[in-house]
Amino acid sequence: MTIAEFDHLDKEEKKLLLYQCCGSTAWVEKMLTVPPVEDLVDLLEDAEEKWYECKEEDWKEAFSHHPKIGDLESLKTTFSNDQWAGAEQASVKHSSEQVLKSLAEGNEAYAKRFGHVFIVFATGKTPEEMLDILTARMLNTPADELKIAMEEQLKITKHRLEKLFGI
Repeated sequence: MTIAEFDHLDKEEKKLLLYQCCGSTAWVEKMLTVPPVEDLVDLLEDAEEKWYECKEEDWKEAFSHHPKIGDLESLKTTFSNDQWAGAEQASVKHSSEQVLKSLAEGNEAYAKRFGHVFIVFATGKTPEEMLDILTARMLNTPADELKIAMEEQLKITKHRLEKLFGI
């Protein structure tokens, strides 16, 4: 799809595509107010600007639309229609049982400590790298971790927008 084709879609079609990129209702609604853009660079800038206009509850809503890192069962069931989540976590399919167990335990501890799912830009990372990142981030304050998770979500959103437009 091209930017011009996207710009000419009706509101509901745009909304569905934007939700695939980010699960925040507020972000999607803000993106629908953006005037047509000339290229992907402009769209990514708008996406970032609108993301920073969102509030904590909007960011957490987006986080809730992600499977836990390494949760293969969730990827098969709850998130089976998510065209990108499985690919983003593809490396965990070849992970050892110990790493998967450690990720599951880490995800549970993380959610208990911070009140939301662990968010990391998983594309290109090994399960061991993601486990190391999760472990290191457990030392953050809740405020610092929210900011980090918000930035990771922004990376995911931008990456998905690039995929949407064939980049």
